[in-house]
Amino acid sequence: MAIAGYEIREKIYESANSVVYRGSRQSDNQAVILKMLKDEYPTSAELTRLRQEYEIIRSLKITGAIAAYELEKYQNTLVLVVEDFGGESLKQWLGDRQLSIAEFLIIAIKITAGLQGIHAEGVIHKDVNPANIVFNSETGELKFIDFGIATVLSQSNQALANPNALEGTPAYISPEQTGRMNRSLDYRTDFYSLGATFYELLAHQPPFTGNDVMELIHSQIAISPVPPHIRNSEIPQTISNIIMKLLAKTPEERYQSAWGIKADLETCLHQLQETGEIADFILGRQDISSQFQIPDRLYGRSAEVETLLTAFQRVRQGSCEMMLVKGYSGIGKSTLVQEISKQIAREGGVFYYWQIRSFSG
Repeated sequence: MAIAGYEIREKIYESANSVVYRGSRQSDNQAVILKMLKDEYPTSAELTRLRQEYEIIRSLKITGAIAAYELEKYQNTLVLVVEDFGGESLKQWLGDRQLSIAEFLIIAIKITAGLQGIHAEGVIHKDVNPANIVFNSETGELKFIDFGIATVLSQSNQALANPNALEGTPAYISPEQTGRMNRSLDYRTDFYSLGATFYELLAHQPPFTGNDVMELIHSQIAISPVPPHIRNSEIPQTISNIIMKLLAKTPEERYQSAWGIKADLETCLHQLQETGEIADFILGRQDISSQFQIPDRLYGRSAEVETLLTAFQRVRQGSCEMMLVKGYSGIGKSTLVQEISKQIAREGGVFYYWQIRSFSG
């Protein structure tokens, strides 16, 4: 393969949608990474997503995210050209290596600082995992990559989707990112994924494993992971508690700021360096959110929810029923339906949603 103006040296990654190469820019011999779509004739949606990734990366003026150089045309597709600072993904770098607690804390603080910078720019990454964090062990540089599904909105709605069409990596996405909870998506989804990443750095596996996507989704929503210090007795319980706080099922129970996470990690590292051990302390003492968040819950509809869920349970036992939800515009019909649909999906139900409107005149 030849791309005008670039020398390709090696293929370093391949997914179902894209291929990533390491090379150099011929004009100045600058080391670069080139990411291109795998299909010879990509869809307009795939091209738009790559353009969006380029624009988001280019807008980030922080050291914790990879820098974008160019978006080049190549035959019928596009090639994203970004910096190569000589690192490799944490997934590759970790391998069979067992991190010491001090090594983990130093890396975890760098990761959290990078995520703090991304959030400060108004961006939600939505795919934080060890494969999307690149680390140069010689220089200590660490940067986030792969902003293909990132959003610049402060809050978005995650639609209920086919499990095979989920955005993000299933083993690391938050419960609300599965689309099966009646929750909007905000920056705190990245904190859950951060917790899953920390979990893997210490336990060599994410909180939940398996090849069945629906099983992973069920685990994310309904099952508490085994605490890291139970999997590995050498992990201090305080660090385990930090990770479990990040892995809370609802955003309100997690940390509310990257600053608060970093402060607790730094306290752990300071204690370890000063005394050789990490004592228990109250988590989140410096965890103050810079954003006003209204709890994303449904109020005043418990009777209606119970009626619909009871009907669903009857249907599961073999009954055949039909129910209609009606009311004036703005009364909350859609919100009620969304609440029910995601609870039904969690129990293995299939949900089809019609809106019936009447017209006059």
